[in-house]
Amino acid sequence: MSIDDNKEHAADDAQHQLLTPKTNKALAATEQPSTANLQPLNPSMEVHHHSHGQHGKKKWTHYFWEFLMLFLAVFCGFLAEYQLEHKIEKDRGKQYIISFYKDLKYDTSHLTLVMNSYKNKIENLKTISICYDSILAKLSCKSCLNTLYNNSQGFFELRTSDRTMQQLKNAGGLRLLKSVDADSIIAYDNLIRGYKVDETTTFQETQTAVREISSELFNYAFVKDGIFTEGDLFIVDNKIIINKYFNTLNRYAKYAALYIQRLEKLKLEAVNIMNYFNKKYRFE
Repeated sequence: MSIDDNKEHAADDAQHQLLTPKTNKALAATEQPSTANLQPLNPSMEVHHHSHGQHGKKKWTHYFWEFLMLFLAVFCGFLAEYQLEHKIEKDRGKQYIISFYKDLKYDTSHLTLVMNSYKNKIENLKTISICYDSILAKLSCKSCLNTLYNNSQGFFELRTSDRTMQQLKNAGGLRLLKSVDADSIIAYDNLIRGYKVDETTTFQETQTAVREISSELFNYAFVKDGIFTEGDLFIVDNKIIINKYFNTLNRYAKYAALYIQRLEKLKLEAVNIMNYFNKKYRFE
């Protein structure tokens, strides 16, 4: 080995001795993995572990009470909705009763008017027999014929207020009423409809017959505006037509008397229903 080589080795040994002990420790730290446990920054802090899988199996009573609470909540909601709907229907039913009560007020007034018109007919048609005898005896009959003619050319039609009744039928409102209330309304409506059928058939047919016979019997030249003037009252002196005219008048008067009875029955029924509703619901 040369002198220069010895010098180079001596320099390396000196440098190695200078790096040790600090540098050697650093190098050793980088070469070997650290196995030291890291300590928490705050030794007083503790880490708690919660296990979610340690709860035991729920008992069947737990599920039963959950189901019961849910059922009660739904059932109570149903009851509340049912009570609200029931109250709304009850209020609507009462509104129908109030409206029908007002209709009955109108009906009773109109029924009185129609009855009075028929009573006036009956009073003036009482002279039918006397007038017929006067004609056969060739006596003056202008006055009695004038009365009979004017009181047999038309009649007062019954027009009731059926506004509420139509609503009850078309909207199914009768189901909102108590059975006793609905029955009384239906019974009254049946009476009205029965009367209207007879009015538009039996009485109207008789009324038409009276008019037709009048046009065949009386001379228009002497019967103007319902007033009989002097002259020949009849177109032809035909006892058969005269007899037919008075027979029809007599039937007309009997129907008028019969309708007065039916109108009185209708009015009595209307008043009874009004009194019943007024007593029950305190309208007045």
